Amino acid sequence: MKSKIASKATAVEAPVEQGRGSQMLIEERRQYIVALAQQHGRVLVEELSQSLGISRITIRKDLDYLQRRGALQRTHGGALLPGSGALADPSLQEKEGRHSSEKQRISAAAVELVQEGQCVLLDSGTTTTAIARALKKFSHLTIITNAVNIAAELSGTDFEVLLTGGSLRKNSFSLVGPLAEDMLHDMHADILFLGVDGFDLEVGLTTPNVMESRVNRAMVKASALVVAVCDSTKFNRRSMSKIVDATAIHHVITDSNLSKETAEALRNSNIKLTLV
Repeated sequence: MKSKIASKATAVEAPVEQGRGSQMLIEERRQYIVALAQQHGRVLVEELSQSLGISRITIRKDLDYLQRRGALQRTHGGALLPGSGALADPSLQEKEGRHSSEKQRISAAAVELVQEGQCVLLDSGTTTTAIARALKKFSHLTIITNAVNIAAELSGTDFEVLLTGGSLRKNSFSLVGPLAEDMLHDMHADILFLGVDGFDLEVGLTTPNVMESRVNRAMVKASALVVAVCDSTKFNRRSMSKIVDATAIHHVITDSNLSKETAEALRNSNIKLTLV
């Protein structure tokens, strides 16, 4: 009788989790999750569950624990590194070394959309700076930008370079404020390359600075083709100030680490997607 009772009890026990994660010690698994976040800027519950072969419930418990320890900051569907939340506004120098190989691939794909003689609008940022360097293979372009460093980067070319007026944001080397917005209201560009800090299909495109978001919005309105250029860590992430809805974007160029779910959602929103 006891053996029958024991067998029934065994039958209703939770199934043992299989996969790489189940072979790790708990602390080892959590250190692995933090290392991934440090490498990519974020981690997603679904991706961790699939790659480690353990349940989403276990992953959520790990992320909750790591948040209590101050190692990660929980978000819907995953977690970010501390300081990468809505108010975080890292300097251009801090961003320069992050995801550099991805930025080079994105910039190479971006310039393939440009034709000789066009007017190209460049937002400030490290990815758009990489695009500015890649544009030097052209002979005749008109470049409009609010980034002082990009204007300096292109100063040795034969391009016509128009720098918006405005107040200098030393953190990003960008010009913002009414002067920049007014200048952009009178401009028309063939193509805009827009870098963002957050890209959420529900909330839209976001950036940490309110004045920067207003200038970016004016750029979108001034452009016939709007191309968002950002690495995959910027997706499903929200910063403080909204620029525009995701539907205002025509094309996204990002790296191949983008989740399949996000890629499908972008395409279902009639946004052209290029993965590099």
